[in-house]
Amino acid sequence: MTHAKKTSRRHFLGSSAAAAAGAIAMPTIISSGVLAAPGRAGANDRIGVGYIGCGRRHGGLRNLPKDAQVVAAADCCLPRARATAGQAGKAFQDYRRLLELKDVHAVIVASPDHWHALHSIHACQAGKDVYVEKPMTLTIREGRLMVQAARKHGRIVQVGSQQRSMKANREGCERVLNGAVGKLHTVLGNNYPSPWECKLPAQPVPDGLDWDLWCGPTEPVPFHKDIFTPRASPGWISFRPWSGGEMTGWGAHGLDQVQWALDMDNSGPVEVWVEGPKFAPPTFTEPGPRRKGESVCNKPTVSYRYASGVVLKLEGGPLGGAVFIGDKGKVRIDRGKWSADPKDLATDPLPADAQRLYVSDNHMGNWFDCMKSRKLPAADVEIGHRSTTVGNLGNIARWLGRKLQWDPAKETFPGDDEANTYLDRPRRKGYEMPEKV
Repeated sequence: MTHAKKTSRRHFLGSSAAAAAGAIAMPTIISSGVLAAPGRAGANDRIGVGYIGCGRRHGGLRNLPKDAQVVAAADCCLPRARATAGQAGKAFQDYRRLLELKDVHAVIVASPDHWHALHSIHACQAGKDVYVEKPMTLTIREGRLMVQAARKHGRIVQVGSQQRSMKANREGCERVLNGAVGKLHTVLGNNYPSPWECKLPAQPVPDGLDWDLWCGPTEPVPFHKDIFTPRASPGWISFRPWSGGEMTGWGAHGLDQVQWALDMDNSGPVEVWVEGPKFAPPTFTEPGPRRKGESVCNKPTVSYRYASGVVLKLEGGPLGGAVFIGDKGKVRIDRGKWSADPKDLATDPLPADAQRLYVSDNHMGNWFDCMKSRKLPAADVEIGHRSTTVGNLGNIARWLGRKLQWDPAKETFPGDDEANTYLDRPRRKGYEMPEKV
């Protein structure tokens, strides 16, 4: 990243922090002891790490640097927390108890999507740095509050969009950003399905699992293993109460690459619309394959327009990236690879004054480095929020079935009261989001 790019990015994020300043309005779920805000680890200290959420995804987040130590874990399923904490760590069902530990300097939030916002905000309020899995949030308002919490409490928050730390993805995005395809006019993204509905029958709750706590901010439903498991038949990742579907799931990777290549880390599209049959999500009353829901919930097709005039169409693009089309050719970016057509677009040297992107080759390592330097990480919370917003906008357009204008500065649908009701969602009493963080 060039010095000029850093300055611009820091200036914007500093402005966001100033706008977020204000008194803390505490949500009822957090206990007062969490606000003790223990001191952060120094540059030469061993960093104590706590895991919040110990299910499927956390297993891919265990490769910590040598100067880190797992000291605690929290999960609504206590046996999973104990397995993660090991003999040397402490295990809890209630994550607030983990946040009260002074030897926990940082937390890795790998809980289901509907818990990300509260877990991350409370961790920031407790003085912990945060690594939060993607998608960062379920709603647009949640994301903005997460940014505000990170800025107000001076926390380093890395979002798990790890393609930001892959060399090939960075190189491909730099090509697009520096005009390799000429005048960019169209971007083709993947046709990500939105979530569908769930009314699976009740099953016995396994020993050691607090199912009411798993439901958390959502209205409780009967336990079923194919809800509890993230990718099963089909799993909570496909159901609307707990996820934005693959529109925000895989979209947090692919749409993030679009945002990066278009230099939209602090902004987003200005219009979103749908084309095709009315959105008609099924309701699963018994387990079934994900493709059954996805084949219905990837319609209608979603498109976006950016202020530059570039149109993003979610049709025919790769799962982890997009195809960028200009008047000189195209660049295709996917996870860990990129290519160009014609091929010389990939080999011609970039100009000496080319705009360079953030360099990171190890996503988890970058977070730890930034905890020590207090510099912004590769997938800073603002970046994660903006990229997830693109997916949220696609879901909202499908749910409403009409064209929507979007103001990326104010983060509202101008003059559209109905659409603005989708910026957030109802929450169960005791799990409300704070008005201020």
